Amino acid sequence: MIPLELIGFLKLSFIDVLDIVMVAAIIYVAFRWLRGSSALNILIAIVALFILRFVAVALGMKLMSAILDTVINLGALALIIIFQPEIRQFLTSLGRSTGLRTRDGSNRNWFDRLLGKNVHVLDKEAIQEITQACRDMAESKTGALIVIRHKNPLQNVIDTGDRIDADIKCRLMENIFYKNSPLHDGAMIIGGGRIIAARCTLPMTERTDLPPMYGMRHKSAVGISERSDADVIVVSEQRGTISFCREGEIQPINNINELKLLLEPQTKEDEDRE
Repeated sequence: MIPLELIGFLKLSFIDVLDIVMVAAIIYVAFRWLRGSSALNILIAIVALFILRFVAVALGMKLMSAILDTVINLGALALIIIFQPEIRQFLTSLGRSTGLRTRDGSNRNWFDRLLGKNVHVLDKEAIQEITQACRDMAESKTGALIVIRHKNPLQNVIDTGDRIDADIKCRLMENIFYKNSPLHDGAMIIGGGRIIAARCTLPMTERTDLPPMYGMRHKSAVGISERSDADVIVVSEQRGTISFCREGEIQPINNINELKLLLEPQTKEDEDRE
């Protein structure tokens, strides 16, 4: 702190140090969040502008400070528009981390009860039908994209497809995703123990760090899981493999029992152990 005071224009108190540490932590979190995204370069430019403005104010450069203040103030609205997908993804993740999301509904808080939100949980029979269908489609190399909704109703996604409202049955799922079926192209939405819709369009992720082996289905799976609390199962048509996606993270499924464990509802004790 003493060398900084010798410079003359910087005098740091404890509050100043705390302020710098908090801002640095926010910038670090933002960099980690946008890593691999095209918005990272924009964030770097924003940080550079703020640093330049700080130096200009500290040195008493009034004209430069005024210009930078104008640029920053006018650019605030533009930044909201530019970072709209990232902001929405961050707020969705923040909402999930507050405990609003549970698999079995045992941890629902007063806010959920006030809004009447329900957690859609699959029973063992439905899980058996889904996993059996995924195994059969993987063996026959039939591409599939299955979205299992929880608290987020995904109404905007459902409206892009065709309503079905049918029981979850292995043969029905295989027939829907059969390559000559008019409903095979797109995603199937499952919720409340029912097949809600098929041929739905999903938002694609903007991440650029996904392995090249992942195609459009996988990118769509990551995209919808980034924007909601839904789980997504992807069956690759080219490789005959199964992948599972949750909260923007995708993982390969080595055997069908692994998929069953991921689909089973978690209890409160399970979440505490995690």
